[in-house]
Amino acid sequence: MRRTKFLMLSTAWLPLLAACSGNKSSGPMNPPPPPTSVTVTPGSLMLSKGGMQAFSANVNGATDQSIFWQIAEAVPKSGDSTHGFISNAGVYVAPTAVPSPPGVTITALSAADPGKSGTAAVTIQAGSSITVSIPEGSSRVSTFGSMQFTATVNGIANQPATWKVNGVTGGGPATGAISTSGLFVAPNSVPVLATGNNSGQTSEVVVTAVSPADPTASDSVLVTIVPPQQNQQGANSPLGVSGSNAKDTSTTGGVTSCCGGTLGALVSRGGNLYILSNNHVLSRSDAGTQGDAITQPGLIDNNCAVPPATVATLSQFFNLENGNAQTNIDAALAQITPGAIDPTGTILQLGNGGVSVPPVNGQPHAGPLVAPTVSRMVAKSGRSTGLTCSAIFAINASFSVQYQKGCGTGSIFSASFSGQVDMTNNGFSAQGDSGSLIVTQDTADPVALLFAGSTSDTVGNPISQVLNGLADPSTQSIPAFVGTSTTHPVAACNLPGPQSGMAARLAVHKAVASAEAVSNALAIRDAHASELMGHPEVQAVGVGSSYDNPTEPAILFFVTKAQPRTNLPAQVDGVRTRIVEGELFSRRGLLSAEESLTLEQSAAPPQLVYPVSEAEFARAEKVRSAHTDEWMKKPGVQGVGIGSSADAPGESALIIFLIKGMPHDAIPPVIDGLRTRVRESDRIRAGFGQVPPQHGCSASAPGKSQAALAASSVQKP
Repeated sequence: MRRTKFLMLSTAWLPLLAACSGNKSSGPMNPPPPPTSVTVTPGSLMLSKGGMQAFSANVNGATDQSIFWQIAEAVPKSGDSTHGFISNAGVYVAPTAVPSPPGVTITALSAADPGKSGTAAVTIQAGSSITVSIPEGSSRVSTFGSMQFTATVNGIANQPATWKVNGVTGGGPATGAISTSGLFVAPNSVPVLATGNNSGQTSEVVVTAVSPADPTASDSVLVTIVPPQQNQQGANSPLGVSGSNAKDTSTTGGVTSCCGGTLGALVSRGGNLYILSNNHVLSRSDAGTQGDAITQPGLIDNNCAVPPATVATLSQFFNLENGNAQTNIDAALAQITPGAIDPTGTILQLGNGGVSVPPVNGQPHAGPLVAPTVSRMVAKSGRSTGLTCSAIFAINASFSVQYQKGCGTGSIFSASFSGQVDMTNNGFSAQGDSGSLIVTQDTADPVALLFAGSTSDTVGNPISQVLNGLADPSTQSIPAFVGTSTTHPVAACNLPGPQSGMAARLAVHKAVASAEAVSNALAIRDAHASELMGHPEVQAVGVGSSYDNPTEPAILFFVTKAQPRTNLPAQVDGVRTRIVEGELFSRRGLLSAEESLTLEQSAAPPQLVYPVSEAEFARAEKVRSAHTDEWMKKPGVQGVGIGSSADAPGESALIIFLIKGMPHDAIPPVIDGLRTRVRESDRIRAGFGQVPPQHGCSASAPGKSQAALAASSVQKP
C-alpha cells in the first residue's frame, strides 16, 4: 500500500518517511491546510531510569497528524544510550543511568511542515535502588524469527525477570511473544500502527524486563521487526520484494529523499519477461521514462544509494494523469535483466510448504484469471509487512486518489478508479507494500495489484484490468503471469501467527449506539410490534446497535436459523434492522435493550464480512451503478462499492467509504431497497510526497533501538 520514502539529512539523523496521498472525493485538488503549531502530551514528567513513557502530539490546524519524534539532546536524534530512545509510535525509553544534566527534551516535528514542532520535558531520576538492564546489541529480528534477551539485575546476569512486549506480560501474536526466560519470538508480519500520529505505518515493539522484587525497576529495548522482503536478494531474485526506480530521489533544502515499494510479480509478453508493479513505484507517478533502471532492493533499503546491479528497465506504464475512472490502473512493466530475477516467477513466502517456518517461496497460479468475490480469502507478499493474509471486503468499488509526480517534489494531480477490490487491512499492508500481488489463499490465483489503502482498508486494481491495461501498444498482446500450471494454497496463512493476524482483521468491533437513539428505536419498534412479530421465522424482536453503521441503533430480529425469510424489512421508519440467527432462543416476544443484549450473547458472534450470492451481487450492482456518481460527489465520501451486510448475513450492501473526521450527509439505511453499510477510516492513500514520518536510523548508535542499525538495513513502512 503506497510506496515508501526515505529521507537523508545533512546530520546523522536519518528520518524515514512513508510516501502516500490524501484522497479527495470531489472538487479541486487543493493541498491540505498547513499546521499552525504542535502540542505534545504529556508536556512534562518525571521518569525513573529504565522506564518508558508514551507520548502523543496534536498537529494544530492540519489534517495530517503525522510526526517526526526526536530527542533533542541525542545524537542521532532518534536516541542514544545516554539520553534514551524514542520509537515511531512516540514511546520513549529512558536510559539506564541518569544523564547529566538529567533533563531530556522530546520533540515532535510535523511531517506536513517540519518547521512546526512541539516539545515535552522529561526529567530522569534514579528511582528504585534495584537496577535492571538489558545488554545492548542488535534489536533487529526477522519475521518468523527469534532473539534471546537476558537481564542483569543488581549487577548479576541472567537473574529472573518479568518479560513484557509493549507492556503486556508475555506479549502476543501481533507484537511477538516472549518467554519467562527472555526468548523473544517475532510476529509473523511487521506490526502496523492502527492509531496515533503515525497510523498506517510499521513500528517497533518495546521489550521490557521488570524486576520481580520491585516493579518500578525495569529496562526496555526497541525491537525492529524486519521481513526478508526488505533484504537484497541477489541473483535470480524472487518477487514480492523491495525495489524502486533508480531516479526516485530528490534533494530540497539539504534534504535528500528517496522512494520505493514492492516488485510484485513476473509476467510474460511477446517472448519477454517483465516485473509487474505500480506506476507510482516503477515510474514515479508518470514522471518516469522508458529505459529507467529498476533496482533491488529499492533505494529506501540502500541508504538512498543506487545498488550496483540493475534488475530491470522501465518498459511501459499506464498514464495515471491522462486516464479515466473506467480504465485507470496504477500499474507498470519493467523488462528484466537476464539473471537478475527468478525466471519462474517465484514470490517470497508464497509457497505451499505445509507448516514450514519461515514459509517457503512459491509461484502464483498462471492459469485462467479468477474474478474477486466478497469474503474470498487472500494473501500477499510485500516489502513492508511481509507475508500477510486477509479477506476481500468490497468489490466494484470507486475511489478518487491524489498523486504527486516524483519523490517529495513535483505537481499534484488526482486519479479516479472504478471496479476496485477492497481488502480488510489492520496490518494486512502498510506504506511500502505498493506493487504487491494479491492472490487467493486456497489457489494462489492473482486477483489484484495492491496500490493504496488506509489503516482499515487495502485497495487493489483487479488483475483483469491490470493485464488489459498493459497490452502491447503495437501488437495488443496482453501480459500473462509466469507461475505454476497447478493451483496450490498459500500455506503460510494456515500458520498460527498469520491465522491470528487474519482473525484480528476480520473481527467486528462492538457496535455502540447512544442511549437516546436506542430509546427512539424502541418507540418505533413498539409502534410496529404486531407487524414485526407477524413473520413466522421471528422468535423475538429487540433493540440494539447496528453493525452496518455502528453509531446508529437497530431493531433486532431474533430468527430461527436456516428457516426461509419472509421479506423482513431492512428499515422501519428510518431505523435500521439487524438479524440475529439462532436455534431456540430463551426469550420470546418484545424485548428491552438489556434483554436483547443478553439474548444476543447466546447466538453466534457477527462476522465482518459474509459471502453473497450472484443474485445478491447483481441486485447490489444495479444500485451501485445508479448511485456511485452521485455519492462520490458528496462531502466526506472517498469511495463506494459492493460488500456484504453485517446486519443481515447473506444480504449484499452498498458500502459507503467515509473520511474519518470530515462532515458528511446522513447515510440512509436503505437505497433503492439495498442496505447501506458505512466504512469510516482515515484517507485512502497512494504514492505521494507530502508524507508521514517514520523513525530515525544511524550507523553510529548501536544498541537500544532502530538507531542501532545501519541505514541500509532499517525497517521502513
